[in-house]
Amino acid sequence: MADPNEAWEDNVGGDTVINGKKYSFYVDKECILCSVCSDAAPNNFQMSDDEDHDVCYKQPSNEDELAQCYEALENCPVEAIGDGSEG
Repeated sequence: MADPNEAWEDNVGGDTVINGKKYSFYVDKECILCSVCSDAAPNNFQMSDDEDHDVCYKQPSNEDELAQCYEALENCPVEAIGDGSEG
């Protein structure tokens, strides 16, 4: 499970509310730059400027993006993606 205390500093931060529930996606330091997240949710995840990890660069703004972010989270091979519900 992703650890918000280990989140990369270059994640967008903040949170979004969709259908009354708050989300705050991030990528932590377990990321192996496999691009699963940026392939599943290209509107929300991308490679970092350092090109050594992926980051959440935009919180989801609608149900479609939210579903894509969860697809990324569920398919991450190292469980490096969190949604803010961990703590």
